[in-house]
Amino acid sequence: MSCSSTCYLPPNPIPPLHHHRLPLNRRSLLFLSTTLPLINPLTSTSTAAAPPSPDTTITDRVFLDFSLCPSYFQSRTLGESDLSLCSESEPLGRVVLGLYGNLLPITVSNFKSMCSGTSGSTYKGTLVHKIFPGQFFVAGRQGRRDKGEVKPPPKMVRNTETIESKAFLLEHSRPGLLSLCLSENDDDDDLKLNPNYHNVEFLITTGPGPCPDLDSKNIVFGSVLQGLDVVTSIASIPTYKPGERIRQYNDFAEFIGDERAKSARAIWNRPLKTLYISDCGELKVAKTTLSPTLP
Repeated sequence: MSCSSTCYLPPNPIPPLHHHRLPLNRRSLLFLSTTLPLINPLTSTSTAAAPPSPDTTITDRVFLDFSLCPSYFQSRTLGESDLSLCSESEPLGRVVLGLYGNLLPITVSNFKSMCSGTSGSTYKGTLVHKIFPGQFFVAGRQGRRDKGEVKPPPKMVRNTETIESKAFLLEHSRPGLLSLCLSENDDDDDLKLNPNYHNVEFLITTGPGPCPDLDSKNIVFGSVLQGLDVVTSIASIPTYKPGERIRQYNDFAEFIGDERAKSARAIWNRPLKTLYISDCGELKVAKTTLSPTLP
């Protein structure tokens, strides 16, 4: 067959595409898993910045002198005098405290005013009224001066830091930490209901370990710089510990609403020796800002 004109030949057929399957076995899967990068969908491309650490720079220093008065319990009240005039005083030693004024300026200012007396009251001549062995001791309970308690301070700024979250960032992680009592405060309810009430009760951790039960409930605002051996001596003073039967009676009395249960517990963990703050005050230093004591 001949073509007198242009012949149109059919186009060449396109060869079919063949899909080659890779044989996947255990060895090939293991190879792929070690060579291909792993992508975690939960991992963010930008790392969130960690919150800044609390500023524990020591801005101020105060001192507390502790002593024993063997003759105090002979007469349950002091009359017109106070414990700072004890004639048979037995000094235990001085504790120097560094305060975190940048972190908690109001709490620090109020504590300093109680040590110096500018608040209209002072810790001088008042009792250390509770010792919890292996944990902490408590001082600064308000009440009657003739019973060795702190007179309510009339000249003090209201502490608004007790409701701020930053006040509870530091933990009671070691011995020698100074903390404002909130959950451990045992001032009388009549005082707390007074619109002019100011909380000045404080605790110092004695160790040997941390006190996690105090965290997020009390405010750490300083630490011991000198005199940790004095703190250890205070922790070793024997305290009143009720027997198991008395505890059971007290629990039952509290359960039925007997108000005497709370009054009875007030003497629990009270030192059997009269331990008191014989002197206190602010220490002036040439360098106003000291290096932090906590990381």
